[in-house]
Amino acid sequence: MIISKITCIGAGYVGGPTMSVVAQQNPDIQITIVDVNAARIAAWNGEDLDQLPIYEPGLKEVVAEARGRNLFFSTDVDKAIDEADMIFISVNTPTKTYGKGKGQAADLKFIELCARQIASVAKTDKIVVEKSTLPVRTAEALKSILDNTGNGVNFHILSNPEFLAEGTAIQDLQNPDRVLIGGENPEAIEALVKVYEAWIPRERIITTNLWSSELSKLVANAFLAQRVSSINSISELCEVTGADVNEVAHAIGMDSRIGSKFLKASVGFGGSCFQKDILNLVYIARSYNLHAVADYWEQVILMNDHQKQRFAEKIIQTLYNTVNGKQITFLGWAFKKDTNDTRESAAIYVADYLLNEEASIVVYDPKVSAEQVYKDLDSLGTRSPEDNRRLVTVVNNPYAACRETHAIAVLTEWDEFKGYDWQKIKEDMKRPSFVFDGRKILDRQSLEALGFKYYAIGE
Repeated sequence: MIISKITCIGAGYVGGPTMSVVAQQNPDIQITIVDVNAARIAAWNGEDLDQLPIYEPGLKEVVAEARGRNLFFSTDVDKAIDEADMIFISVNTPTKTYGKGKGQAADLKFIELCARQIASVAKTDKIVVEKSTLPVRTAEALKSILDNTGNGVNFHILSNPEFLAEGTAIQDLQNPDRVLIGGENPEAIEALVKVYEAWIPRERIITTNLWSSELSKLVANAFLAQRVSSINSISELCEVTGADVNEVAHAIGMDSRIGSKFLKASVGFGGSCFQKDILNLVYIARSYNLHAVADYWEQVILMNDHQKQRFAEKIIQTLYNTVNGKQITFLGWAFKKDTNDTRESAAIYVADYLLNEEASIVVYDPKVSAEQVYKDLDSLGTRSPEDNRRLVTVVNNPYAACRETHAIAVLTEWDEFKGYDWQKIKEDMKRPSFVFDGRKILDRQSLEALGFKYYAIGE
């Protein structure tokens, strides 16, 4: 199977960067990324590469190299489907907010809509690749829809989950630990292998059956999130015993059987994948009556929620048990540094908790817009949009954000926060001046020397 044209449905955080790198590394293959969101496609096609819809270090350079050569962005989904030899499905699979499985199961309506559109448009044989993170055996549903079109077209379903970390996505794509491809048809699998072999050594490309590939993605994210919740549970113990969680993490991380990655205590994990995938895993386990398995993984989420609430409660307790009418500055709103993604960010939930206590919050994040901050808070439905705008102010200057504030809470580990003139910030704050470091990035000794009251998780 020779692949000369690839279409990707979905121009979001996965589809955009992934297909841009595939285009960069395969100049002989035409890549078309399609999306029904016209504004998003217009942003991908815009002249100002600093205004791409996704911020990711290195992305604009990749897009600049390939766009217009063999990388195209379009809203004409039908045309792109019709012309493609291979179609990647990279649409959103959010957690269900209704019906059976509400709050845990993945909502597959967008996946099914894609399958039905492919089935109705395709006139020639296609390889269809699941790129979205999906529950196990989703390929079976895709196969059922595509194989029953009655128009004589053959479809081969592959699973090719992404293992990207936002903030390092381009690096992860250009030099991945592994690429995973699951499928049933050896020729279809080999066709996708050839695409990746343009820049990835063959030994790093793993091929499995469909179900192993789908499950591996969920399990990888569950294991990583489990490590974060594990060290966060120990951070609370450290605070009451006099231990230092950094020292504990360093000591256990030196064990080659454990390793040091994802042992950074913090206010909690966020992002589009960890919580969604674990909830999905919990739902799948319960659907097979594997309740002990479900309870085990659900605890990872419960510990993460506890850590966010605990951080907010620490702020309230330290500020003399009331934050009513007090200004609290949030440095950071994105779920991690080097991205403008705010999905499931700890900042949203810490803010919500403090807003329930009538705190006044000022937010500064170098990459997140005011519109996104308000959208995140409004989506919780805790209070009216008017109240969110009354209680929350978003500014584009960190020093202005800290002026006359009672406390600063570091919610994202942006590197720039470490380089601020903290003496100047201290002079403009209320006294006593509190800093709550939810990401453990600031230097306690230097801040305390300036007169700050400093709190960091796990110390």
